[in-house]
Amino acid sequence: MNLAYRDVRHKLGRFLLTCAGLGLLLGVVLAMIGIYRGLVVDALTIARAPGIDLWVVESGTRGPFAEASRIPGDTREAITRVGGVAAAGSITYQTVETEHQARKLRLYVIGYEPGRPGGPPRLVAGRGIVRSHHELVADRSTGLGIGDRIALGRNTFSVVGLTEHQVNSGGDPAVYITLLDAQKLQFDLAPPAYRVQLARGTGAAVRDTVNAVVARVQPNVAPDSVAESVRRWKHLAAITQEGQEAILTGSLVDRARRQIGLFTSLLLVVSAVIIALIIYTMTMEKLKQIATLKLIGAPDRTIIGMIVQQALALGFIGFGIGAALILTVKNYFPRRVVLEPDNVLVLAGIVFLVCLLSSGLGVRAALRVDPAAALGG
Repeated sequence: MNLAYRDVRHKLGRFLLTCAGLGLLLGVVLAMIGIYRGLVVDALTIARAPGIDLWVVESGTRGPFAEASRIPGDTREAITRVGGVAAAGSITYQTVETEHQARKLRLYVIGYEPGRPGGPPRLVAGRGIVRSHHELVADRSTGLGIGDRIALGRNTFSVVGLTEHQVNSGGDPAVYITLLDAQKLQFDLAPPAYRVQLARGTGAAVRDTVNAVVARVQPNVAPDSVAESVRRWKHLAAITQEGQEAILTGSLVDRARRQIGLFTSLLLVVSAVIIALIIYTMTMEKLKQIATLKLIGAPDRTIIGMIVQQALALGFIGFGIGAALILTVKNYFPRRVVLEPDNVLVLAGIVFLVCLLSSGLGVRAALRVDPAAALGG
């Protein structure tokens, strides 16, 4: 006869309700772990999308994400001629807020040269950009569909393709347009503002400016050696892909990542305390029954086994409820929630360890019970 099973069945409704409450708490812990991982993944998504080895930016900056960077558009031709470079492309980044179907859209607009590095990594619907102007590839999270038309600046763009999971570090979905359209969007002034600049003698400012030049190096060529060659030009800085990712995770999202990590740690501690209190309370409610078991000669291992089994059942049923809940609703979060199998397994191991340690409080109280207490009123 399994005493843990008998006791749980005797108060099944209360036990399941306790498991559900614990499951909600563990679900929040899982969600925070997923948000933490998602924040890092989102920060690296745009940087990894072009599939390149080298970022060429303005000298003295760590752009184009951590700092502003502007370099002449013809820099791409110079980079293409550097030894070891296989392909290069100019690219711009800017944030734009617009409206579509009576709702506001905040978009991360990426301008690139079709046929060169810097474009969308993978299309899930439609086609790529083939015209020089007014075509757009959007991320699915924008809510745009193939054939939709959206105003950016003073021009209207048609959505010809859809990509997926392309967002910046702030969670804004990305859209891709041609470099010429992006430069026009970034630098063209409204007519009244243009007339003011023209009157000041600055109306004919150069528009051929980009935020970075991205490059792929040839096989068996070290990106660091190519970067060192570019750095000899004093007006440019070169960052390898590995260095760019380190900048993004080490500075751009570092505070948010640490804050979420700290909050997740606090939730784990709170979960451990609550599990310990629940198990201790369940044990204290059965002290008279435990005394009766001792009185009839039940060995200590039977009592210990009952408490430990109930603690583990409580933890793993609660963990299962929490995991099922988060896996069901994670796609409805405004930011990406990334739950890798190793995250789930690690948390399951932590729950197992916490339940095992927490059952020690109940076991200690149970072993101290006097069998004569069973004879009391």
